[in-house]
Amino acid sequence: MSKYKLFLLRHGEGAWNKENRFCSWVDQKLSEDGLKEAQDCGRLLKEQGYKFDLVFTSLLSRSIQTAWLVLEAMGQEWVPVIKSWRLNERHYGSLIGLNRAEMAKEHGEEQVKVWRRSYNVTPPPIEESHPYFLEIYNDRRYTTCDVPKENLPRAESLKEVLDRLLPYWDSTVVPEIKQGRTVLISAHGNSCRALLKHLEGISDKDIASVTLPTGIPVLLELDENLKAVNPRQLLGDQVKIQAAIKKVEDQGKAIPST
Repeated sequence: MSKYKLFLLRHGEGAWNKENRFCSWVDQKLSEDGLKEAQDCGRLLKEQGYKFDLVFTSLLSRSIQTAWLVLEAMGQEWVPVIKSWRLNERHYGSLIGLNRAEMAKEHGEEQVKVWRRSYNVTPPPIEESHPYFLEIYNDRRYTTCDVPKENLPRAESLKEVLDRLLPYWDSTVVPEIKQGRTVLISAHGNSCRALLKHLEGISDKDIASVTLPTGIPVLLELDENLKAVNPRQLLGDQVKIQAAIKKVEDQGKAIPST
């Protein structure tokens, strides 16, 4: 029996989503399409009568910006927003900044799918010589974390994302839900997928086929133990949602030679 509702949201499209690059921990704002996705999401949630008591985001601007725009469109700007690095996107290590389609052409679509979607494969770690290393690790936001900066990840599998997310979920998010508060988590494709795996009991193999498009709210109905009791619902126009899912899945396909 459903006792609680939880909403997950992958942020609106960012500039590097549009360019089909591994964005990960590089901070990016929303694209023009991403701004519209977040606003449309907020309008949809308002039309359907939902109200939030608390919003959780990552430390990355695209996650925070999405939450702000959703709340503004809902007329709920006053709702508290709590930020944590533990909801950040998966750290793609040395792959950060690379174009997925070009990589698929060079390494094969299957290898790119393993890097993007597998549960327990970690990409090569980011080195200090990487062009985005200093931009990430010299960023002041990472001095606010609950672990020393030198202990932050240099690359992650989806399993490792779940490992660093679960303590925050259990200690900070769960108590709020159990007090009856309606929570929105505005985060990223992989932090949301990791949490879905935990809540829905998805197998290590099957999680590879779970795709979350940008800007589409996901409704989960949870029992008293915070396990999903019904299939997740992606809210909105289902034809558009399926097209958005296909767009994400096609990002890892090689560009045909011309």
